[in-house]
Amino acid sequence: MSFQAVLDRESVSADASATGAATIGTGAGRPRFWTLRRIATPLVVVAVLIALSLWIGSITIDTIMARTLNWEYIGLRTKEHLTLTFSAAFLVTILAIPTGIVASRTTSRVLRGTILTIANIGQATPAIGFIILLAIIWQIGFQTALVALVAYSFLPVLRNTMIGLAQIDPNVTESARGMGMTPNQVLRRIELPLAVPVILAGLRTSLVFCVGVATVATFINAGGLGDMIVNGLKLQRFPVLITGAVIVSCMALMIDWIASLAEDLLRPKGI
Repeated sequence: MSFQAVLDRESVSADASATGAATIGTGAGRPRFWTLRRIATPLVVVAVLIALSLWIGSITIDTIMARTLNWEYIGLRTKEHLTLTFSAAFLVTILAIPTGIVASRTTSRVLRGTILTIANIGQATPAIGFIILLAIIWQIGFQTALVALVAYSFLPVLRNTMIGLAQIDPNVTESARGMGMTPNQVLRRIELPLAVPVILAGLRTSLVFCVGVATVATFINAGGLGDMIVNGLKLQRFPVLITGAVIVSCMALMIDWIASLAEDLLRPKGI
């Protein structure tokens, strides 16, 4: 790309920025953040939880169900479930994004293929089988469930990081290098910000995966809302089963909703 072409592009960008600033200043054309579609999810979740609470209060609860259908027990299991989910999501973030950068940068097909193969193992294996296999090989408890969740939800973030970096226009990075930026500066200041929307979409998918798969952590004594579902099945107490399933579903919806807000708020301007 010639120097004159770069100057022309900068001029066009400046004009567009000025036009955008004028538009923002007048308030015209600005998309509304809080739309009906955006607030529908929390309203539905609240309505479902209220309906569930009213239904539980209207049925006869025996002593067995009373041990589970109380605020202390539900709060404890919800806390365990959220701790497991967000711990796994945090580890996936700090591990999968750098790995995706390495995989997108390497020229070795063997290394890239090895990374993708290992990442595919966790998601290709059934979640309950993978967790139980780890428990047999290693130990039961929170740490084993955490490792299994990280392995299961690793691929979406890795894949989206690679896709987000690969779809950047080569002319943009070439122009940045032509202005004297080092490869690390290009990555930090140009490529990663442009890839943010795709990476965040992968993190959003990973979070929802973690919420669902965390329910099977109960089989290795790692806690979570899966305890309510399993106990409801074993003891034939369907209100307990329904309560656990509804809470997990509402949790998944709310986490997905919060992730969608973060995806919009952290998206670079102009993308």
